[in-house]
Amino acid sequence: MDLIYKKASIADLEILTRVRMEVLRAANGLHGGADMGEVNRQTRRYYQTALLDDTHAAYLVWDGEHIAGAGGISFFQVMPTCHNPSGKKAYIMNMYTHPAYRRRGVAYKTLDLLVGEARGRGITAISLEATAMGRPLYEKYGFLPMDHEMELPEEALPPAGRGEEEREA
Repeated sequence: MDLIYKKASIADLEILTRVRMEVLRAANGLHGGADMGEVNRQTRRYYQTALLDDTHAAYLVWDGEHIAGAGGISFFQVMPTCHNPSGKKAYIMNMYTHPAYRRRGVAYKTLDLLVGEARGRGITAISLEATAMGRPLYEKYGFLPMDHEMELPEEALPPAGRGEEEREA
């Protein structure tokens, strides 16, 4: 199998956006007719900005003219901590292997390239969100489940502006 692993550039904007829509449909069990218009527009905008300002790197895996896989990593800064004095972090996302190429090491090699991107920037704090299908791969690579992270769901968010009203009172 002669696959080509290529770091994506802004020239790959359309294919990156298309693959992202495939990943989201698959991960969320969405049918082909689900309205993804706004997500598509925002994804395109994200790639346009993040690829140019170097806060995102992506790899596309090609088998001739066909996409066999993909993966991305976002780079960001948080406040320094004892465990991460630089505050630099990376988040792996959009891992995808076309069904015809699964169980052939495509995702593992893509993951390795993404981790290499982070390490090359001096980033040691790397996280991701694992689907049930992806979890064995990430565990094999060395990722560990996180015990302390939490998320506030959208429906629990207070109405916009509530904090402003309380400060003014």
